[in-house]
Amino acid sequence: MADARIQGYAAAIFELARGEGVLERVENELFLVARALEGSEDLREALSDPRLPMERKQAVIDDLLAARAHRLTVAFVSFAVGLGRGEDLTAIADQFTARSAEARDRAVAEVRSAVPLDDETVDRLARALAERIGNQVEVRVVVDESVLGGLVARVGDTVIDGSVRKRLERLREAVAG
Repeated sequence: MADARIQGYAAAIFELARGEGVLERVENELFLVARALEGSEDLREALSDPRLPMERKQAVIDDLLAARAHRLTVAFVSFAVGLGRGEDLTAIADQFTARSAEARDRAVAEVRSAVPLDDETVDRLARALAERIGNQVEVRVVVDESVLGGLVARVGDTVIDGSVRKRLERLREAVAG
């Protein structure tokens, strides 16, 4: 039931954004909202705690988005939070991003790196991932200090872990085994 609900919300915002001609902008903004929610326990709590009044939640949304995001993005986040779906925003945004990329006949790769990546590196990654999965790829970079070094790429259910942490784990296993 929850998956159908998440898909329903993603489909609704997709159709609205496409109809208004702001699909790419809303996609980018919702992707950033999802990453912000992943990275902040306080923000997740503020938008999903049923004990907090909606006025307070709306103030948080306005502070974060109102001056920067498209009105459709702000309205959708407010709508979802108002319905008590703040905890589903990350899943809805990810589903929306996948749907939007699919409409452009592409896949989305979320690449986590300890440092920002330059455009040339992103382009090389997109080409390499496209070759590996057999489809055009849009790379979304998330700076994540927990990666330590290297990269972790996720395309759908496929995870390619080239992080230093993973290499150290393999080395430990080889030494221990």
